Amino acid sequence: MDTALTTVVRDCEATGGLLYVLPPGGSALWLVMTTGAPQEMVAPWRRVALTDPIPVADAVRHRRLVWIGGQEEMARRYPKPALVLPYDFSLAAAPVATGESVWGGLVLLWPSSHGPALSPGEREAVEAGCQHLGRVMQQSAERGDPLLPRGRPRTLPPLPPRIRPVAESRAMTAFVERLPGGSCALDLSGRITFITPAAAGLVAADRSALLGALPWEALPWMDVSHVEDRYRAALVTRRPQVFTVLRPPDTWLTFELYPDSSGISVRILPGRADDGAPEPPSAPATGPGRATVLYHLMHLAATLTEAVGVQDVVDQTADQLLPALDAQAMVLMTADDGRLRIVGHRGYDAAVVDRFDAAPLSPDIPAVRPLTTGEPDFFASFAEMEAAYPGTVHEDGMSAWALLPLIASGRPIGSLLLAYERPHPFPPGERAVLTSLAGLVGQALDRARLYDSKHALAHRLQAALLPHTLPVVDGLEVTARYLPAARGLGIGGDFYDLIRIDRHTVVATIGDVQGHNVDAAALMGQVRTAVHVHAALGAPPGTVLTGTNRLLADLDPGLFTSCLYAHLDLAGRSVRLATAGHPPPLLRHASGRTELLRVPPGLLLGVEPHADYPALEFPLPPGCVLVLYTDGLIEAPGTDFDDAVANLAGLVEAADPTDLDAMADHLVRHVPAPGDDIALLLIRPRPRARPGGGPAPRPR
Repeated sequence: MDTALTTVVRDCEATGGLLYVLPPGGSALWLVMTTGAPQEMVAPWRRVALTDPIPVADAVRHRRLVWIGGQEEMARRYPKPALVLPYDFSLAAAPVATGESVWGGLVLLWPSSHGPALSPGEREAVEAGCQHLGRVMQQSAERGDPLLPRGRPRTLPPLPPRIRPVAESRAMTAFVERLPGGSCALDLSGRITFITPAAAGLVAADRSALLGALPWEALPWMDVSHVEDRYRAALVTRRPQVFTVLRPPDTWLTFELYPDSSGISVRILPGRADDGAPEPPSAPATGPGRATVLYHLMHLAATLTEAVGVQDVVDQTADQLLPALDAQAMVLMTADDGRLRIVGHRGYDAAVVDRFDAAPLSPDIPAVRPLTTGEPDFFASFAEMEAAYPGTVHEDGMSAWALLPLIASGRPIGSLLLAYERPHPFPPGERAVLTSLAGLVGQALDRARLYDSKHALAHRLQAALLPHTLPVVDGLEVTARYLPAARGLGIGGDFYDLIRIDRHTVVATIGDVQGHNVDAAALMGQVRTAVHVHAALGAPPGTVLTGTNRLLADLDPGLFTSCLYAHLDLAGRSVRLATAGHPPPLLRHASGRTELLRVPPGLLLGVEPHADYPALEFPLPPGCVLVLYTDGLIEAPGTDFDDAVANLAGLVEAADPTDLDAMADHLVRHVPAPGDDIALLLIRPRPRARPGGGPAPRPR
């Protein structure tokens, strides 16, 4: 396998390669071998899930070659790896397979000097190399050899340099030592393999202590983010880099890095690069350094992970990006039915932004191109924007703009406009970072739109299933409340109902389906309908719950439901209660005393198809109020159930029984820690209205 990987890297003239293995039946790729790239650089991708937004995962999952032609394309298509490696390089990822069997994936790296596409010869070499690797892996598997390493992935050494005659080696050493300043060499892992006495003198350290060490570990003053960042940039892009570091207390040193396939040659010169020291042949990459990029990545990724809806994405994007990027305004946009839709904005006057909301997707609008093509636009001044869009009016007072595509699942779903009060040059490195960050925003926006759609659907479903009004019953005053959960979709399975059987008989029911999702809401509707049907047939409380329980057992929804059934006899002023694992009701007497009506317990609906639900009768004395509720009204972390019920009883006692609306608001207002759904039903028998009297108050 070593020879096969080395061969394909050599034949493709790539600078490095990574070989992944997919275990049989596995859902993740494991890095087993690398060449041309140090372990520390590839560590974030030692394990890659097949669903990860990573080129090699896409290549293996879709069984096709994935080509990334440069930094901006990587930032646009794969923002997360682009943020961790914000450098200009090219990459090809391809599946390693034989017949129908996929054994893993191959990643090949090229420097920034590579053209925008693979040549036919390179493509053939990649395909031939993957076929060869596939045959090698298949043969290893047939022999029973383990494909996965026990420890870290193996790093293949670079090809050995040509052995030079002694005289030539001495001449080369003398040549290096005659150069101004100092010189040293780093291997691919960044360790010093050679250093001249002059270089050791410039860094003020002993040569023996430096050999084999990482510069930023051996020299504490070099442990700054841009030093390792420029080393990584040189290694990945294979282009010269330069940086300046202060050696305490007051000595500035300039380091020039010249990379190739075996390592990096370094020249060290006294003074800053802008103080007369010669510039390297190729200027260093500009834009945010690695530490800044990772800072943006961590904070933006962490906050967007917590984003629930579209407005959360807007707020968190503005909160994180504007101060971090020193931008002054932003607009988040999507397309809907051929028109531009403003999702949210920050830093702009609403009147300016609203003029573009619902505008046709015209190519004359700068924000439309990233949205329709997936390509970013950068304008360092209004003159640049005007040259690209002659009809554009300068009305926002800004001086520079970045228009970035929001990519999700490989397609543009919107665009992000960042605006700057002063002209802004947007160097290549920064363009890639901005495009990557916009990719994270696009993925979060896509999830948020799906969440909002589910949220709206769930609430429409729940609103359709809960009673819009409760029947007006002579001799009975009723008030209801429902509050959705404060977490998740804000929807659950709490339900209530009031069913008039005849002039003297009314049924009240309340229940709670396990869960907070559309399934819970749908099951709630089925349970409420089943209870309603059984009650309308005049069945006693126990029979109603027994029939509903059998229905749930037949449906086998995987969810359980609590339910309290109250059969009120208004003529006899009594109530028969049966419960399926539901909290017991409270009865407030006219004197203020509140008692817990302990009903014989029954199993939750849907647990045991042959469960019984015994009923018990209680009197309803004049002036009393019957309180039915779900556990969201009383539950709080660390609170005992009996104590929670006792607290609720105290609130009921303190409330005015003649105003059920005020009592309901009082109880809901004092919920200890709202997090679950809350359903509440207050029932007060009262003297029947005389003919021509007004109706009882309706619940809210």
